[in-house]
Amino acid sequence: MSGTTLRGRRAECEVVDRLLGRARDGRSGVLVVRGEAGIGKTVLLEYAGVTARGFRVEHAVGVESEIGFAFAGLHQMCAPLLGRLDALPEPQRVALDVALGRRTGAPPAPFLVGLATLSLLAEVAEDQPLLYLVDDAQWLDAASAQTLAFAARRLHAERLALFFAMRDPGPESGEAETFAGLPQLRLDGLGETDARAMLATAVHAPLDEGVRDRIVAEARGNPLALLELPRSVESAELSGFGQPIAQSVPNRLAESFRRRAGSLPRDTQMLLLVAAAEPLGDPTLLWRAATQLGIGAEAAAPAEAAGLLEIGTRVRFWHPLVRSAIYWAAGLAERRRAHWALGAGTDAQADPDRRAWHRAQAMLRPDETVAAELERSADRARVRGGLAAAAAFLERASALTPAPAERARRALDAAYATHHAGAPDAALELATVAAAGPLDAMQRARVELLRAQVAFHTTRGNQVPGMLLDAARTLAPLDAALARETRLQALEASMLAGPLGRDRGVLEVAEAIRAAPAPPTPPGPVDLLLDGLMTRFTHGYEASVPGLRRALEALGRPGHGSRTVAVDDGDNRRWLWLACRVATTLWDDERLYTLSGRNVRLARETGALATLPTALNHHAAVLVLTGEPAHAAELAAESAAITRATGGAPAPNTGLLLAAWSGGRAEVSELYAASVQDATERGDGTVVTFALYALAVLHNGLGSYDAALSAAERVCEYDEVVYSSYALPELVEAAVRSGHPARAATALELLNSRARASGTHWALGVEARSRALISTGTAAEKLYLEAIERLGRCRMAAYLARTHLVYGEWLRRQRRRRDAREQLRTAHELLSGMGMKAYAARAARELRAAGEQPRKPTARPTDALTAHELHIARLVATGATSREVGAQLFLSPRTIDAHLRSIFRKLDITSRRQLRNLSLP
Repeated sequence: MSGTTLRGRRAECEVVDRLLGRARDGRSGVLVVRGEAGIGKTVLLEYAGVTARGFRVEHAVGVESEIGFAFAGLHQMCAPLLGRLDALPEPQRVALDVALGRRTGAPPAPFLVGLATLSLLAEVAEDQPLLYLVDDAQWLDAASAQTLAFAARRLHAERLALFFAMRDPGPESGEAETFAGLPQLRLDGLGETDARAMLATAVHAPLDEGVRDRIVAEARGNPLALLELPRSVESAELSGFGQPIAQSVPNRLAESFRRRAGSLPRDTQMLLLVAAAEPLGDPTLLWRAATQLGIGAEAAAPAEAAGLLEIGTRVRFWHPLVRSAIYWAAGLAERRRAHWALGAGTDAQADPDRRAWHRAQAMLRPDETVAAELERSADRARVRGGLAAAAAFLERASALTPAPAERARRALDAAYATHHAGAPDAALELATVAAAGPLDAMQRARVELLRAQVAFHTTRGNQVPGMLLDAARTLAPLDAALARETRLQALEASMLAGPLGRDRGVLEVAEAIRAAPAPPTPPGPVDLLLDGLMTRFTHGYEASVPGLRRALEALGRPGHGSRTVAVDDGDNRRWLWLACRVATTLWDDERLYTLSGRNVRLARETGALATLPTALNHHAAVLVLTGEPAHAAELAAESAAITRATGGAPAPNTGLLLAAWSGGRAEVSELYAASVQDATERGDGTVVTFALYALAVLHNGLGSYDAALSAAERVCEYDEVVYSSYALPELVEAAVRSGHPARAATALELLNSRARASGTHWALGVEARSRALISTGTAAEKLYLEAIERLGRCRMAAYLARTHLVYGEWLRRQRRRRDAREQLRTAHELLSGMGMKAYAARAARELRAAGEQPRKPTARPTDALTAHELHIARLVATGATSREVGAQLFLSPRTIDAHLRSIFRKLDITSRRQLRNLSLP
């Protein structure tokens, strides 16, 4: 360091200083420092640690050989902070304890571990500002990297700063995606003036000017190269002779370290190799392993004198490149010896997983004992939630298994673990390995099923339903329950493909399911759901209603016996979203509201952030129809925030629906184009029909009835489970208003049949409204009044408001201006309050035409709140503490308090009691 900054790094140091200043003031921050090896990332982190006055500073380092151990990096980070673990809410505390191997329990949801990590960091930062420096983050194990990236994305108002230093990612690296979206600082080479000054500090002997120019040019401003390269060149090169070396800077540096190590005594070289293979930096373990190899303590002195290694309370290499250079320069036999010694020196009781891994690396040939140890390690990793680590252990166990049948079984288990860890290509490769071995019938069926499931989750291709049906057929005589679940997944795949499916369409899949063996007696929820949906496509909507209703009842009640269980049960939770779709197609507003809300609750309670955004979006869409757009917008904002934090793909459905009901033509156009393009690429036809339904809603609100009719008819062309029914009333209204009564009558006939079969107030109310639109005289008025009465008895307030609107329009055309004003006034007030601007504007125009000026909506203090702030205000108003709200929204209590300060300021209040007394929209 030069003065208070680093040579040639003034701008970078200023970035660090600003971030530390904000963290000191309670505005937490994160920085990912990137660059090639030796560029100065570690030194910049050291600068941050030295200048962070008043901070508690903690360090962690990713180690390449640790990358296969679940939560190894997280364990290193959390170890010095565990004294505050008891301050965490119990679910978070348990999740973190299980992930770190401190207790046994069910595998924790990955993002619940992330929330626990965030809470732990925030708790420690309450006592004193906290700076955590994580070097070589590219070597963090996948579970730790995902956990820390999640925590980093949820920082807001803590006295906390996180710095990650990592090398530039390779073309197939995954850490770039893991940390994508976080603030980045890329370190480039030093300028020529600074490079020459740094070189002068490294070379004290006379240096030929041409050689100086060559070293500066070859170093490309890399500080470590400027310090190290002069030590590695021959004297002839220093005096101006010798040949330039055509290597990249990191490779040249690694070669320099290899040369320096290669000149040391043989025992010292072996000690260096053992230290490089031992990721913990534990000197006790290093010397135990050295004893196994007959290496004495005197072997360390030459390595320390050469500036390669330092052995104190920890074993530290001078630079991470030294470790990797030494390890990979050694021959395979030498590396095996090092791992053998480490395995022998590792306590089998205290650290069985690292012992098994070292023993596995030492094996020259298959060994069942070691393979069995690795399989037990995989079980432990799976219990802790480390799917990637479990997959790695199983893959190595398979390779070391001598018996062909057992080797194939372990390869298949590894393939499933790899698929669940999110590595589909590697899963298929392992499935191929398994298929080449001697498998029994059930194992071969599982290979077939895995290939179909990988295809479903990656391509959504047209061949997927057929692949799943073939797998179900193979499974049928072996595992009837799994076969039926697989058939349901095949039906799900064909439903999702919808109009984009070209291979086995939904009808063909349903026919194949009808020909399959009958379910057990009594049937369970999955059986009822499968049979109900099969009936829906083979015998029509009306015939399917009783069976689908029984399925929803089974999924919604507490379990009785082994086959019929509550939807909260883990075995059936996977089908909850499908149950929500069934409730929608049945026009069952109560069950739809309950099930979609339960889906959100379960995802929150289990910390399932991979599925929570979808659950939030679906429930938000329901809230749009119940007339709660502000609450829907809150959930949509939460979904978007979680999606950003987890790195998932955005789900625009609720935003599109909100924009459509509010009449946002430009926003709908943008979201529609993006949704349809993305859905078409993924083969998700359901999203296409949803987007067309949203278009119909938009254009009916704007009075563009020809466009609404076109969109609604395109939805109804394909008999999709949900939106073909939703689109029918839109089609009737658009057809009537655009002068196409015959098309309206055809749609109404189908709507009538479905509404009678459903029998709910929602269905019958929408049917009555639609029939009123094509009726005249007293018959029309009776139908409008019936629609208002029925829709007033269900949750779907948006439909009720629109019914007041069309009834008022009809009354005005009947020259009943006073009656019309009453209905239009009600419609305008309801629609304005719901934020449905286009429909409210329709009501306002009609109200003016009836001789009354519509009231302008009264501004409310809550209008100044963002959707996220309104969501927090709503939760706090229920009496929830900041810690409870933070746990629900996956934020720290301090972040909730910061939002509350903003909420109080905007609402001109000073207490939670005042907030509880406010009327929130």
